[in-house]
Amino acid sequence: MAEVPRGRFVWHELMTTEPDAAQGFYASVVGWGSTNWDQDPSYRLLTMQGAPMAGLLRLPDEARASGAPPHWLTYIAVPDVEAAVSRATGAGASVYVQPQDVPSVGRFAVLADPQGAVFAVFRPAQSGGSEELTLGDFSWHELATTNWQAAWEFYTALFGWEFDSSFDMGTAGTYWMFRSAGGKRPVGGMYTKPPEMQAPAHWLPYILVPSVERTLEAVHRHGGQVLNGPMEVPGGDWIAQCLDPQGGVFAIHARKPVARPASPAVKRPRKKKTTVKRSAKKAAKKPAKKPVRKKRVRRKPVARKGTRRKPLRRRPKPRPKKRTTRKTRRPRGRRRR
Repeated sequence: MAEVPRGRFVWHELMTTEPDAAQGFYASVVGWGSTNWDQDPSYRLLTMQGAPMAGLLRLPDEARASGAPPHWLTYIAVPDVEAAVSRATGAGASVYVQPQDVPSVGRFAVLADPQGAVFAVFRPAQSGGSEELTLGDFSWHELATTNWQAAWEFYTALFGWEFDSSFDMGTAGTYWMFRSAGGKRPVGGMYTKPPEMQAPAHWLPYILVPSVERTLEAVHRHGGQVLNGPMEVPGGDWIAQCLDPQGGVFAIHARKPVARPASPAVKRPRKKKTTVKRSAKKAAKKPAKKPVRKKRVRRKPVARKGTRRKPLRRRPKPRPKKRTTRKTRRPRGRRRR
C-alpha cells in the first residue's frame, strides 16, 4: 500500500454554480489552465504548466437546497479514512459525506469539525507530492473558528499537527500557526473570528501568486471583489482575501521579495593610448594660436640700369628771424654762408 503523509493538505476543490464562468475567472486571475477529467468530463482539473492544482465542479443540487454557497473544500491526507471518521465523530465532528471510493484516485469522506468548519479526509491511491510549492499552488490554510484552542485540540489529535509559532493580534487575539508532523515549515494558522465576522467557521485556502497587487487588479477587472487587504504579515509576505463572481471566497499570498545582492565592481584594464592619439587630444584641448601679422617692410626702389636718378634736394628750413631794435637793425642783404 502507498505511504500516506498524515495531516498534509493534498487537494482542493471548488464547488460553484457556474463552472464555465469560474474557470475563466481563475484563468485570468491566477493563470490556471483547465482540462476535463478523463473519468468524468463534468469534473475539471485546474492546472499550472500541465500539473493539476485543484478540481472544479458544479455545486450539487442538494447542497444548494440546504443553502450552501459556492465554496472551496480542503482535503487532508490520512492513512485510514474509516479510522479518521470514527475518531473525528468521537470528538464531536459531523459526517456530511460517508466514506466512499473514487476509482484509481483514492477514498474520502467529508466532515465538519465541532465548531462547524467543513473539510475532507482523503487517502490517495498513489503516494507522491511534497511540501515544495510553485506558483499556482496552495501555500497556506487558515481556519477562522469560534474557539481556536478547542479547534487546535481536535485537529492535532486527528492529524498529528505540531505547533510552529504564534503572534499576538492585539484585540483580535492570538494567531496560532502549525506544521504537519515532521514538517520543516508552517502550513497554516487558526484564530478566533471576531463577532463582526458573520460567516460561520470555515477553512480558507491561499493561492501562491507572484504579486498580490497585480493579482488584485485582475480580480477587479474580471468581476471579483476584495474583502480584506492587501496587507503585510509578519515575515514580510503579502496577503489578501477575495470573492469570486459566483460568491466563492479565496485568498492570495505572495512571498517577501528577495533582495538581490549587489554585484561587485569589476575593474577593467585601461587601454593604452598611442602617442598620436594623446598628441591629437592635447592639440584638441589647446586653443588655436592667433596668426602673427608680420610688419610690412618698405623697400627702397632700385634704380634701373642705364638711368641715373637725380638726388632729391631738400628745402632748407627757414631760420627764425631775429628781432632787433631799430638801432642795431642791419640792412637787408645777402646772407653769409
